[in-house]
Amino acid sequence: MLPCAILCGGLATRLRPITEKIPKSLVPIADEPFLAHQLRLLRTGGINEAVLCVGHLGEQIRAFAGDGRQFGMKISYSFDGARLLGTAGAIRKALPFLPESFFVLYGDSYLPCDYAAVAEVFSAARKRGLMTIYRNEGHYDTSNVHAKDGVILRYDKRNKTPEMQFIDYGLGVFQRSVFLELPAGEVVDLADVYQNLLKARDLACYEVKQRFYEIGSEEGIRDLEQYIGQA
Repeated sequence: MLPCAILCGGLATRLRPITEKIPKSLVPIADEPFLAHQLRLLRTGGINEAVLCVGHLGEQIRAFAGDGRQFGMKISYSFDGARLLGTAGAIRKALPFLPESFFVLYGDSYLPCDYAAVAEVFSAARKRGLMTIYRNEGHYDTSNVHAKDGVILRYDKRNKTPEMQFIDYGLGVFQRSVFLELPAGEVVDLADVYQNLLKARDLACYEVKQRFYEIGSEEGIRDLEQYIGQA
């Protein structure tokens, strides 16, 4: 199974004041840091290696997760440094720890999907990137993807249209060449990488049927705690 780069470096301003003292990955969910739930889910999905892209209070994350053995995984760390590099910039810096192809997961996402099936579709598509999408219809968050018959026609997080009934699920798969093309040490957003791949017709698509969970808001935290409590 492909390893996973997890984007854990954001400031999590929506969850302040709690994230002024701890990173979002360590926000308590059902009496445990969120990262513990996330890593166990990945391990259950067959992923046994992760690279944590950390920034804000990143040393706390390393102190908690260590080398990953407690989760049955191998964990490495890539620190942004003096300034945050953005979601794609952080992956660019983490490339020394990553192989030819890998998953990318947002650090606040809990995604109960079939990771092996996603990897299989990526391999078969022979494209340099893949975006997972979910038919959201504006329910859990604002939809930002227009897709039809398994093909992404438009993706835009800023300029929404009525045709956008899907949402970026929070899990991608990429070849490392996608990020090698980016300038090292520069701030780059993953959304721009997705858009460039889409324009180049180099972006595959996988529709996930299970809803996503996230801890970017208090409502999201409540939903996830309820889901974990029922599991």
